[in-house]
Amino acid sequence: MQFATVQPVLARTDLPVITDEEAAALARTTVNLFRAWELTDAEARTLLGDMAQRTWARWKTGDIGRIDRDLRARMAILMGIHKALRYLFTDPARGYAWIRKPNAAFAGRSALDVMLRGEMTDLIDLRAYLDAERGAW
Repeated sequence: MQFATVQPVLARTDLPVITDEEAAALARTTVNLFRAWELTDAEARTLLGDMAQRTWARWKTGDIGRIDRDLRARMAILMGIHKALRYLFTDPARGYAWIRKPNAAFAGRSALDVMLRGEMTDLIDLRAYLDAERGAW
């Protein structure tokens, strides 16, 4: 068996960090986005990395609290998905509805089905698909 040589990778200190204030704004925007997508509480919590029911209930009332790095990343990816859909669909309602429609690109499943697998990589893959569809690459 042959092993590949692993090359060291330097940390990307040039990438912006999501501040606490930005994370709180992301959380409020995520709640609004999920309302537009007409997600159930269970679906919303899954997309947010299996968030506790009580935490999600607080978020919906505006009581955000502390947000960890992974959750910040998830919300940023979700905002990228939303942004891509806004570019692809001039009518926002069509973009909001698209996430539930079966799609041949996902073997007949919907984008929401893909995202509900729960892994951050599923969100990343959907974002990459949408960016490719809109010609962002």
